[in-house]
Amino acid sequence: MLTIALDTNLIVRILTNDDPEQAKIAANLIQSDRVFIPKTVLLEVEWVLRYTYKLDRIVIDKAFRHLLGLPNLLVEDDASVKQAMFWYGEGLDFADALHLASSGIADRFATFDLALQKRARRLNNVIPVVSP
Repeated sequence: MLTIALDTNLIVRILTNDDPEQAKIAANLIQSDRVFIPKTVLLEVEWVLRYTYKLDRIVIDKAFRHLLGLPNLLVEDDASVKQAMFWYGEGLDFADALHLASSGIADRFATFDLALQKRARRLNNVIPVVSP
């Protein structure tokens, strides 16, 4: 079985069905082959769904959980993506959650974002988020 990496636009078509013909093609691809999603694609999909399609966090979270639960789907850095999804469900911005979850080898995460620092203090298993 081939493994095919997916771009943002295929996932957006599937999740929004904004172009039914392309959505059907993308869905058939996901059903017929093993697919790989880079975590950068997930980052972009979340942004597109939030800003372009004006979907709220609950809808995006549900769509991602369904997508990531497909049996023939592989995602880059699965453990970090799962951790980011958990933190996203806890209220952290998806991009911030993915950045933090992907920073596991670091001792601290430096940012000027005071709101991120505050939100991160409420989370479990996160490296300290500090001002530089």
